[in-house]
Amino acid sequence: MNALARLGRAVLDALARLGRATRFLADTVLALPALARKPGLLVRQLYAVGVLTVLIVLISGLFVGMVLGLQGYNILVRFNSESSLGVMVGLSLVRELGPVVTALLFAGRAGSALTAEIGLMKATEQLSALEMMAVDPYREVMTPRLLAGFLAMPLLAALFSAVGVLGGHLVGVELLGVDAGAYWAQMRNAVDFYDDLLSGVVKSLVFGFVATWIAVFEGYDAVPTAEGVGRATTRSVVNASLAVLGLNFVLTAIMLNGE
Repeated sequence: MNALARLGRAVLDALARLGRATRFLADTVLALPALARKPGLLVRQLYAVGVLTVLIVLISGLFVGMVLGLQGYNILVRFNSESSLGVMVGLSLVRELGPVVTALLFAGRAGSALTAEIGLMKATEQLSALEMMAVDPYREVMTPRLLAGFLAMPLLAALFSAVGVLGGHLVGVELLGVDAGAYWAQMRNAVDFYDDLLSGVVKSLVFGFVATWIAVFEGYDAVPTAEGVGRATTRSVVNASLAVLGLNFVLTAIMLNGE
């Protein structure tokens, strides 16, 4: 009976957190129209979550593309199909690795920063001070961050994929001797705008929205202590990463069935 009671409490706590997260999301979305009067808030958050994440995305994309080029060549050369290296690199990055790895990097770098920042604002009662001054904390704090993550994620994923393709070219063409014309021509013929590029954009939009929602909510829902903020930051990265991987499977299954 004690085990059942603990299980019941865990389920009820999870449902309660889900309810708070849904209500938090509704309040944040309802504050979107008011954000149009203060575009500077959005611009600052785009810089914080987007521009400051570009470097790690570019470096990671380069190395992922280089590994894809190296591993892909070693596999394809067994079947005398090394000229198809561009297809393998392009499709792998655009459809899967670009959105997924970028979302994981985004959750680890930008998401943890958002959670820690908002959790610290709660711990130091800055959010309560805004409410005392009749300033909506959703409009000033939550909504700009949620929208910035949603808009920045597709751009970061596009940069990751583009640099990854160049990394594959560097290894496959420059180092291993694959024909450059075949690399680019076969990639151009195989990568479709609607089936491949658009699916990657849809994934990155969903991942950016979910990862930012989790990060902002965990900061807002954190226990207002140093330990509570640290735990919230850890939960933010773990939950966002698991959500991205789970949603990737769901979206991939839906898109493949749609084809």
